[in-house]
Amino acid sequence: MANISDPYSIRYPEICAVADENGTTVELIEEFACTGGAMWAGHNYQKSPLVQSVRVVGNTQRFLLSAGEEDLPLEGSYFPAGIAAVEVTDNEIGITYRGVGGGGVGATVCRAEAAGVIRSKSDPCGGGREAGAQIWLPRRERVIIGVDDTDTPEEGATWTLAHNIAEAVETPETRYISHTIVQLFPVPYRTKNCVGVACEFATSEPEMLVHAYEELLREYTLSDETGMAVFRGFSPAPLMNYGWKVKRGEVTKSDLNEIREHIEIRMEGRGIIGAAAAIPFATRYKEALSICTGET
Repeated sequence: MANISDPYSIRYPEICAVADENGTTVELIEEFACTGGAMWAGHNYQKSPLVQSVRVVGNTQRFLLSAGEEDLPLEGSYFPAGIAAVEVTDNEIGITYRGVGGGGVGATVCRAEAAGVIRSKSDPCGGGREAGAQIWLPRRERVIIGVDDTDTPEEGATWTLAHNIAEAVETPETRYISHTIVQLFPVPYRTKNCVGVACEFATSEPEMLVHAYEELLREYTLSDETGMAVFRGFSPAPLMNYGWKVKRGEVTKSDLNEIREHIEIRMEGRGIIGAAAAIPFATRYKEALSICTGET
């Protein structure tokens, strides 16, 4: 018979977080091993005053949080667990969870032992007790790299190359957290499907990440028209109007002028138009994959 070393704990595989420039808003990104537990947490944690929103991206759950501290009026079944505090320093982000019963287990040992946690402090948990834990994570920033036009009519695929490079540049300081294929307007000179790709990272070493990614992209691209654009910041919303413009019709490089102040261009072949357009659609899969006719 199989032996279960810890039958009353399910460790989150990894937790990381990014903060905005002012340290007032945090996106907490939890990779989960148990779907039911994660959905339960998302449903209940969103009742916490510090939680602005909750969404699932692949095998991760993301909590958009306000910095601060709140007393949680926990009550079994109705409000059994939540996030009680979010602290942002120059180098770290502290998250305090509290819960009752099984919610206390999830709030303590399940998260305290996750990869990415620098250190933690937990109460005894289990049974019907209320328990809490504080975990400290490295403060990271969001970097989104847009890529387009790496293939030829004979070989290659941009979406696979972008993903494989993203995995290759991942380090303990740089976590690869999402990959989004973005359908662009089908221009006549496309290879076939006309898509750009956005790879999203949470990193404390942005310059090293961008350099490593560019180096591998230059080595493995099959096209002379490759584009690579980089966004560093909490939200790529300033690029959204441009992104929709590229999805809805053919544009030229001159249209990039409206967003150049928000991005860094590392490879400026013809693909830079789609590379930059892919960035604001990172993790917005329904919009990213929609195809526009030029009228919609």
